[in-house]
Amino acid sequence: MKRAMIGGQALFEGVMMKNKDVYSTAIRKPDGEIEVKTTDYVALVERLKLSKVPILRGIFIFIDSMIIGMKTLTYSTEFMEEEEVTEQSKAKEGIIIAGSLLFSFALALILFLALPNLAAEFIKKFTDNNAVFALVEGVLRLVVFFIYVWAISNMKEIKRFFQYHGAEHKAINCLECGDPLTPENVIKHSRFHKRCGTTFVVWVLIISIIFFAFINADSKVLELLYRFLLIPVIAGVSYEFIRYAGLHNNTCVRIFSVPGFLVQRLTTREPDIKMAEVAIKSVEAVLDWKEYQEAMRNNEIED
Repeated sequence: MKRAMIGGQALFEGVMMKNKDVYSTAIRKPDGEIEVKTTDYVALVERLKLSKVPILRGIFIFIDSMIIGMKTLTYSTEFMEEEEVTEQSKAKEGIIIAGSLLFSFALALILFLALPNLAAEFIKKFTDNNAVFALVEGVLRLVVFFIYVWAISNMKEIKRFFQYHGAEHKAINCLECGDPLTPENVIKHSRFHKRCGTTFVVWVLIISIIFFAFINADSKVLELLYRFLLIPVIAGVSYEFIRYAGLHNNTCVRIFSVPGFLVQRLTTREPDIKMAEVAIKSVEAVLDWKEYQEAMRNNEIED
């Protein structure tokens, strides 16, 4: 049996889980019931036959994650209203969500790209060394990212969202450790995971320092263009790291997983037993975990 590199994402009052060519959403509805939906999805990396091509596969897997993430997040918002929603109000909600996404994208560009770059320009008064400039800017970008995550993690709605993020991680850790997927077992496991999207973002920010240090452009416009073109490559390299980390547990991996775990302390919260139930339902929709764990015990899992 092939190893199930199952991954997921927190939703509003729910959890999404993906395994191979199917993903599921499990949402706790206002009436307390859990709504489970499964969707077939052939990943871009499979359609383009790039699953065995390092770096390139990471770029397309990242694109897939964004597509599925936006779809499932939008889907989960439909359960936030207890009353019947008219087509007109759905259209308005769609416009609001689209506007929010555009605003978030613009804010991210300002916070994580423009501000650190402008602040680091001060360093150029003292040195023209690109490596020093990239290092200072990269550290500032990490600081801004940490402050941003810390700020939103204190919002009531986001705290609950991060609890579901913790439930998602705990369910996957429980599965991968070979423990039966019961709410009581899931709760006992760690809320941190090496293949988390948070860790991916942290490594994108760290690896960008190395790549940007080699940029030597004659103008600011060219410099920004080169950086933009390098983003997919940086994402691909970052994916290879977390993929390797997910398959290995040596000392080096544990050390390099620390930065991601530190930020996960903010992006995950301890879930309650009901949230664990939702995460389990999402796993069960995409994987027969009993059969999978039996194969693990018999050493029948292949990478």
